[in-house]
Amino acid sequence: MADRYGNDVLAGDWRKPKNGRTVEVEIEKGMVVEEPTSGFVGAIVRWEHGVVDLEDRHGRIRTYPLGPGFWIDGKPVSLKPPKKAGPPKKTRTASGSVAVDNVRAKVARASRIYVEGRHDAELVEKVWGDDLRIEGVVVEYLEGVDDLVEIVNRFQPAPGRRLGVLVDHLVEGSKESKIAAQVSNRYVHVVGHPFIDIWEAVKPSSVGIKAWPRIPHGQDWKKGVLQSFGWPATDQADVAAAWKHILSKVNSFADLDPALLGRVEELIDFVTLD
Repeated sequence: MADRYGNDVLAGDWRKPKNGRTVEVEIEKGMVVEEPTSGFVGAIVRWEHGVVDLEDRHGRIRTYPLGPGFWIDGKPVSLKPPKKAGPPKKTRTASGSVAVDNVRAKVARASRIYVEGRHDAELVEKVWGDDLRIEGVVVEYLEGVDDLVEIVNRFQPAPGRRLGVLVDHLVEGSKESKIAAQVSNRYVHVVGHPFIDIWEAVKPSSVGIKAWPRIPHGQDWKKGVLQSFGWPATDQADVAAAWKHILSKVNSFADLDPALLGRVEELIDFVTLD
């Protein structure tokens, strides 16, 4: 005869929480966690004196006490300061995506993402590199957008061969906006950020400065920045050294301005549609 009352409710470990028991996790900068009570999700940007600061994709920062009451990938965790011996296992990529172990990069798609210069490409690679390899997306740099229309025509966009372009200083009335407006192809998507140079997309606080300086129109922007900070600014080697220092301060999406984050993710979505 069938048991009309079902299984024994006391069978198994009935005391075990639905989402699993809380485990301790050593924190590291850039680790993405959720505070389930408020639903706030953010990357760890700093911790001290028993509290931790989380910053979401929109740049909002909230402070919480270290300890239990957080989730990582839907599992309860208790956050604790890291030991000096080494960081905990990486659970997220620098872009905030779930880290995937032991997955080979896909064969490169015909679709591409173009950025203006080498520094742009290096920054995109550092933050989104893991995601791009999994998706099989290659990033190339243009050395400026003056010839963008010709470059697009040479690329020959088509179904399965999409082109995403990230443009510096794409604001109303700028030279860049007028050039971008000349591109008209359903398989090309041009987006941009408001910064004069990609350096400005790095948050000043991450670099250890109060703000990016305003450089007079007509002056070389990068060298003007170096001079403003009192850094060596004689030649291109000084510019390269400064960029190396700035890039070393970028550990995750939390170190970048949201105005850049959304645009890069928009391009990745576009070129992976097919």
